[in-house]
This record gives sequence, C-alpha cells and structure tokens, in this order.
Amino acid sequence: MKEVFYKTQGTCSQFIEVSLDDDNVIQEVKVIGGCNGNLKGICSLVKGQRAETVVEKLQGITCGSKPTSCPDQLARALTQAMSQQ
Repeated sequence: MKEVFYKTQGTCSQFIEVSLDDDNVIQEVKVIGGCNGNLKGICSLVKGQRAETVVEKLQGITCGSKPTSCPDQLARALTQAMSQQ
C-alpha cells in the first residue's frame, strides 16, 4: 500500500490524502478544505480507478485565473504516491 499526505499549493484545499494499492489502483482519497461537495464527488469517482488514468484526465486543469486546481493537485498527489517504492 502506498500512502501520501500531500500539501496542496495554490488552491482552497489544504491537504490531500491518497492511498494506492500495489497496482496503483486508488483505494481512498480525502481532501481537507476546498469545495466540500465537489471534492467528495471527485474522490468518489476516482476510487477504484488506476492512478495513471486519473492523472492523465486531471493534470493541468485550472480554477478560474489560478494556474492549478484541486483536481490538478490531486493529479500531483497521485504522481507522488506512484513514485513511492
């Protein structure tokens, strides 16, 4: 099991907790801060998905004039989790 407690940057959310199994399938995602309902929905949608697929879909998404977003930060957290041995 791979677990990351990721400190977000440039978003309303503050932290993202990610758990992946050994095949990089997302077991759980929790977001602290941010738009509660939307982020709960995203967390529910990505659970059980391969992290690589989710990263491809979410990386680079912006929020308003910000150069990042909570989904983009989730992609970064997943990338960090996948890099763990």
